Amino acid sequence: MSTSTNTPGNTAVYAKRRAAIGRALKAAGGGIALLPTAPEISRNRDSDFPYRHDSYFYYLTGFSEPGAWLAINASGKTITSTVFCRPKDLEREIWDGIRLGPKAAPAQLGVDAAFSTDELNEKMPALLANQNAVWFPFATHKGLDTQVDGWLDTVRARIRQGTECPRNQHDLCVLLDEMRLVKDSHEISILRRAGKISAAAHVRAMQASAAMLRDGKKGIKGGLPNGLREYHLDAELMHEFRRHGSEFPAYTSIVAAGANACVLHYRAGNAELKPGQLCLIDAGCELEGYASDITRTFPADGKFTPAQRLLYDIVHAAQEAAITATRPGKRFNDPHDAATRVLAEGMLDVGLLPKGKHGKVDDVLESGAYRQFYMHRTGHWMGMDVHDCGDYTEPGSKAREEKDALGKSVMRKPSRILRPGMVLTVEPGIYVRPARGVPEEFWNIGIRIEDDALVTAQGCELMTRGVPVAADEIEALMQG
Repeated sequence: MSTSTNTPGNTAVYAKRRAAIGRALKAAGGGIALLPTAPEISRNRDSDFPYRHDSYFYYLTGFSEPGAWLAINASGKTITSTVFCRPKDLEREIWDGIRLGPKAAPAQLGVDAAFSTDELNEKMPALLANQNAVWFPFATHKGLDTQVDGWLDTVRARIRQGTECPRNQHDLCVLLDEMRLVKDSHEISILRRAGKISAAAHVRAMQASAAMLRDGKKGIKGGLPNGLREYHLDAELMHEFRRHGSEFPAYTSIVAAGANACVLHYRAGNAELKPGQLCLIDAGCELEGYASDITRTFPADGKFTPAQRLLYDIVHAAQEAAITATRPGKRFNDPHDAATRVLAEGMLDVGLLPKGKHGKVDDVLESGAYRQFYMHRTGHWMGMDVHDCGDYTEPGSKAREEKDALGKSVMRKPSRILRPGMVLTVEPGIYVRPARGVPEEFWNIGIRIEDDALVTAQGCELMTRGVPVAADEIEALMQG
């Protein structure tokens, strides 16, 4: 069981964030913020799933032990922070690992006070007493609202003694999401390193695929008696993640051979990769609590077929158009719109969408006919969570009429204005399932290209380009 990764050098990072939340609480009328981390979850009889902390909690503490709580009091002249953590227990530490403990927590985490979680029900009503509001994350922790209500009931029972109970409850995520949307220098440094590790893992998987198919059963010690399988490449990814310090993947890796690439959330299975097939890998590591997210599609044996190359170049061009639109002042939807226009034009050019039936590019965009082959958005926020928090519409803007994904008119706020420090993915794709009227040469081809983009003052920085993206460069890498 791991404890906090805090060091004297980065304790100030989390203290600065807690102070910022405290100021935001004061600006909103004051009160106290309560935030639990994630619990351990049983996998089966006597085994837990690998533990992963709550992102909001870690963002404010850098503390990765389970069962902990943070309270930020912003009602007085000064902003104070209190942590509740597991007590020292020598017997349990023999089995599960060393615990930080309340005594060491203030110095290690940079908080004002710390108590054992055994004292949570005793201390929390006292912290809530005489506060005008309590803030906690809504709908993120099962039973949290009931737990808070129990503490408030205890406070209410003391009203005749002159104690006041908080009259207002607010969603803490509203404040935290805005903070987390714009990354600080500490976060950007970790995200760059995570992107570099993940890019190296994709390179390793590409090279392993070509080598194992080219060399037959000589690819790994003992051979490949069942051929090259998706799980072999999944193992190559994990090896590269772990040897560079990543704790685990940021999400379940997608390794999809052939037609499996047309299943958007396919998971690496036991399908065999064969010469002439494409392989789509969507995978990224998590490093020090931060995600990376890369997708590459490559020929399993290192050489694109003509049909594969046609569609690949369309998706590549769409991604380049989206990247150009990823810059300050643009809106979140602009990269998607830029990519979709290139994809629609490409679909018309190669016959996926017959021009006689679908007309010109603007007609395809208006009708939504492209959604037969491209059915998802071109990006999402990324950070501590691979699909990170943050509004996708501009705060304070007014709703206006526009078309939804099905082409129907809806009232919707304009999308978020991109600003330096925001991180988003750029991931267009084409997925061709067998269907009437669709050229057979393109059947069962699924292609997606994805990179992680940091919005900068000048445009955007692609933090994951350590792995090739151009078709010629991919072939050169795999055939080398």
